[in-house]
Amino acid sequence: MHQRQKPSAPEHTSDPAADGGALPMSHNDSRSLLNFSQLMLSAGQIKPSPALKHSKITYFEVEILDVQSKKQICIVDKVPPASTVLDVKHKFHKACPQWYPSRVGLQLERNGPFLKDSINIQSLAVSSIITLYFTDLGQQVGWTTFFLTEYTGPLLIYLLFYIRLSTIYDQVESRKNFRHPVVHLACFCHCLHYIRHLLETLFVHKFSEGHTPLKNMIKGCAFYWGFTSWIAYYINHPWYTPPSFGHRQVSYAALAFLAGSWISFTVMTQTLPVGIFAFLMVIQMSLWAQKKHKLYLKRFYPEVRRKAAMIPIIF
Repeated sequence: MHQRQKPSAPEHTSDPAADGGALPMSHNDSRSLLNFSQLMLSAGQIKPSPALKHSKITYFEVEILDVQSKKQICIVDKVPPASTVLDVKHKFHKACPQWYPSRVGLQLERNGPFLKDSINIQSLAVSSIITLYFTDLGQQVGWTTFFLTEYTGPLLIYLLFYIRLSTIYDQVESRKNFRHPVVHLACFCHCLHYIRHLLETLFVHKFSEGHTPLKNMIKGCAFYWGFTSWIAYYINHPWYTPPSFGHRQVSYAALAFLAGSWISFTVMTQTLPVGIFAFLMVIQMSLWAQKKHKLYLKRFYPEVRRKAAMIPIIF
C-alpha cells in the first residue's frame, strides 16, 4: 500500500517593508549614495539663500513758486534723494519748456542766493515737500563764448585802424606822414596781449559756472570794443605824436609790458585813452580780485580774516 503523503504547507516569506524593516538596497543604489555623499563633502555645506531685503525709498516733491508773485508755477514730483539742483532744473524744463536749465535760477528763500547746480536736494529738505523760488535769469551764453567774443573784437578792431582804412583816416594824410616805430610796436604788443587771452580761454582756464547772462557779454563787449576803437584811433592816426622821451621811454615800457600790461602800454604810447582805460581796468580788476580772494579764504582758510594787498603799500 502506498501511503498517501500530506501536501506540504506553503513556505511563508516575510516582507521586510510590511514588518517595519528596511528595504533591501541593491549594489547600484549603494554606489550612487556613496557618490552623492562624497559630492556633498567636497562641495561643503550648502548655505541658505539670503532673504531679499526690501528698501523703501523716500521721494521728495519740489514746489516751485514765482519769486515775485509767490504763485505756484509747477510741482516736480518723485525726486530721488540723490538728485541735485541741476536734476530738478531738467525736470522743471520738461514741465515748462520755455525755461531751459541754464536760464533757471532757484532760491531756497526769496532774498537768498541762487542755489548751485551741484547741491544735493536732500540737504535742503526739512520734510518731504521742498519749496523753491524761481527767477528767470534771461538768455544765457557759455563762459567760453563770452570771453572769445570779448577778446576777438579788440584784436580785429585794432588791426582795422592799424591798416588805416580810407573810411577812417584821410588817405592823403596817411601817405604823407611817416609812421613812428612805436606805432608798429604798439600794434604788436596789443595783438600779443589779446592772442594770449584767447589761448588761455581755450586751453588754460576752467570756469566754475557754465553760463552767464547775455547782457553781461553785451556790456563787456561794449567796454572792450569801445575803448579799443578809441585807443587804436589815436595811436594809428597820421598826426600821432611819439612819446616825449623817445626811444628810451619806449624801450623801458616795452620791457615792462610783460609785468603790468596796460600801465606800461600807457607809458609806451603816451596817449590819454590808454591811460583812462588802464585806470578803469585797475578798478575793475581790484573788485574782481577782492571777490575772488574772499571766496578763496572762505573755501580753504575760513579762520583767516587778513586782507591781501593789491598794490603793495599803495592799495
